[in-house]
Amino acid sequence: MHKPQPLNQTREQITNLDNELLSLLAERRRLSLEVARSKEVDVRPIRDTQREKELLARLVKEGREKGLDAHYVISLYQSIIEDSVLNQQAYLHGRANPETQKQQYCIAYLGARGSYSYLAATRYCQRRQVDMLDLGCQSFDEIVQAVESGHADYGFLPIENTSSGSINEVYDVLQHTSLSIVGETTIEVSHCLLGKAGSKISDIKTVYAHPQPISQCSRYLSQHKDLRLEYCSSSAEAMERVNQSPDNSAAAIGSAEGGALYQLESIEAGLANQKINQSRFIVVARKAVAVPEQLPAKTTLIMATGQKAGALVEALLVLKAHQLNMSKLESRPIPGTPWEEMFYLDIDANISSEAMQAGLKQLERITRFIKVLGCYPCETVKPTQLSNSQLLIEPSTSKTQVISDAVPDANPFRYSKAYKAQASEISCGSFCIGGGNIGAIAKIVLTHDLSHLALSQFEHKIKQLKEAGFQAIILDDINQLVSPELILPKLRQTLHQYDLLCIIAIEQAIDMVLATQQGDMLFLTGKHMFNQSLLTQAGTLPIPLLLERNDMASYEEFLAATEVILSQGNQQLILCDSGVRTFNNANLPTLDLTSLIQIKATSHLPIVINPCYAIADEALILQTKGIKQLKADGLVLNCNLNDNDSLKLMSSVVRELYN
Repeated sequence: MHKPQPLNQTREQITNLDNELLSLLAERRRLSLEVARSKEVDVRPIRDTQREKELLARLVKEGREKGLDAHYVISLYQSIIEDSVLNQQAYLHGRANPETQKQQYCIAYLGARGSYSYLAATRYCQRRQVDMLDLGCQSFDEIVQAVESGHADYGFLPIENTSSGSINEVYDVLQHTSLSIVGETTIEVSHCLLGKAGSKISDIKTVYAHPQPISQCSRYLSQHKDLRLEYCSSSAEAMERVNQSPDNSAAAIGSAEGGALYQLESIEAGLANQKINQSRFIVVARKAVAVPEQLPAKTTLIMATGQKAGALVEALLVLKAHQLNMSKLESRPIPGTPWEEMFYLDIDANISSEAMQAGLKQLERITRFIKVLGCYPCETVKPTQLSNSQLLIEPSTSKTQVISDAVPDANPFRYSKAYKAQASEISCGSFCIGGGNIGAIAKIVLTHDLSHLALSQFEHKIKQLKEAGFQAIILDDINQLVSPELILPKLRQTLHQYDLLCIIAIEQAIDMVLATQQGDMLFLTGKHMFNQSLLTQAGTLPIPLLLERNDMASYEEFLAATEVILSQGNQQLILCDSGVRTFNNANLPTLDLTSLIQIKATSHLPIVINPCYAIADEALILQTKGIKQLKADGLVLNCNLNDNDSLKLMSSVVRELYN
């Protein structure tokens, strides 16, 4: 038997290896800047995704030969590639704007040292290898004023968070400033409960925090109802108040990195509702910057379209005509003009491009007001992905092969207006959607224990949904039921009692028989969109279908999946879009409103939108207005029957849909 060497000796060897790894990573970063210098001369794009895929495939193969897991290798090198891309972008952007190059930047941010804004600004400067003179501010207005007056070179403004959504106060500030957006950065937000050294959770009676972290950690705080919450203007102020506290009864919500600046220790970590929590910041300056053409660029603008019907749709169709991808759309009220709104758009394009210039000129002619807030390098690096076969997990077909095989050669496609000019109208009982009919569908997750008492409570909640204006109910996760073959008939009877359509979600292929027997309609979840055999089977059924888009599917793949169903004979098909993964946010879906416009323009099939995964609750009512303007045929809303506040909110959203 091999005798292990002493632990201290093993640890010393690991330390030496870590030092060697750091030296090698530093050398790799230096060489990546040499690549940037070469691309500056040749004017080549920063990213070569084909080379990245070849690199990762080779590393995965060699890693397996050395006993390394493929996903471990992929995760490690995705981080290395992201660092390389961002450093090359920073170098080329600096070379294109030599007047901005200094040894030191004065940066205005929210709060004081230790706040998330401070951490974002610090990392922004570190990537550009410049010193930071920090200027803490008490409000977003103060940040803007500091930059406008020349007291700061740049201002950092948080614009959105993956957990709590967009920060509307910042959008309002941007309406009235002459500053330009010149950059963006995204940081991981890891919320911890911070206390004085030696503090325990049992000691804590008061928690200081900014409203945003409180919202993002609501689930954790609801489990500790005895804690008294004190709101602060920033996370830094919260940590300072704990630092000044006379005893161990106070704690703050903030980052462990920031807490260390105030001699605070983490009592509990991972407080956020979502495991992955990120905040995106925009960087504002007095003067706009030039973005080299080889850098991925983003242009942000604001516009007011007026109150005539279809005005927003008309503006968005301009973007489609010029093949400009809109990655974000926000609306905010215009002060002093009731019921009118200003729209904020992020467009994935360089303002100097021909398409963007042509699009802006056309928008100027049809909008009441339009202003470019800035063009800047996009710092969201989409990870390079390998197929399962490249990861050596699956040797056979990919999703693209499945769909491409499914699309018939004959034109026109059955989903297209060339095949059927009139908009399809799907009717089932009293439920009718499409052809000008708007529908509201509630999606509820079933629990395993639906006893007689629980069924009675279920009926009460269903009555509330009917009174709120819902016309149909999706019963999700039927496999949670102890005896679905016994419970589903009772649930369907309850729904029919209130004239509600019973839609059953298909999570597994084996659910198809029971769901067809008990459901008025079937809901094919997004994860099945690439399952050709299931789509083919569903296409042979005489029952209406609701097909959800996979969050990784392109617009073309989505419509190709519909062709599989329609080609089998079932023409009773409704589409559902719940959002897609984007460059801006790899962890939460984004509503693909551009595809909604395309589908309404090219297909006769009705389409409903489920905004609940992509939009924070407080923004649902406002976003429903935009979805209505884009002529969606209805909404699917996730409803929690055990949460009265959720039911009230969804009722308000439905009222907005019908108004």
